[in-house]
Amino acid sequence: MTSGATAPRSSLDRFIGWIEAAAAWFLAIVTALTFVSVILRYLFVWQIPDTYDISRLLLATFIFWGMAGTGYRGEHSTVDLLWSAFGATGRRVIDLFASVLTLFAMAVFAWMMGVKVIGTRADHVLTFDLRQPVWIYYALAWFGLIAAVVLLLIRLYRLLLHPDELPADGDGVAAAE
Repeated sequence: MTSGATAPRSSLDRFIGWIEAAAAWFLAIVTALTFVSVILRYLFVWQIPDTYDISRLLLATFIFWGMAGTGYRGEHSTVDLLWSAFGATGRRVIDLFASVLTLFAMAVFAWMMGVKVIGTRADHVLTFDLRQPVWIYYALAWFGLIAAVVLLLIRLYRLLLHPDELPADGDGVAAAE
């Protein structure tokens, strides 16, 4: 093995990578749809039906799937003024508290989004042009929130029992410091 080789990834790490790749694909689809729509509108005075509805629904889906990876990696917006004033034990306690609080908030959010999916399906809400059911897009976004809850549970598990397996935070400081 050369010094540049990386260690084989566990199935859990591959699952996390798959979730992050899903968020990237949703962003790519929204970007492509917007680009093609603008080109068609300005060059050919024609638009793709439901471009606006599908773009905004997929943008929400991208955001929710992106929240999963961001929450797991701890790369969301933070204020580290208090955290940096503590030693390793104090930082670990703050990290644990923040992870539990974030997990609770995300679980409530996922629950309420699930209720919204069921309600939207029951109300038969459709897109304007193509009359596509909106609940399918809501469900896709909801799966992203479920992924966020699962990844936050994994983060909490690793923070408690295997802090060396957590990725470095946004500042490059290892979580196991």
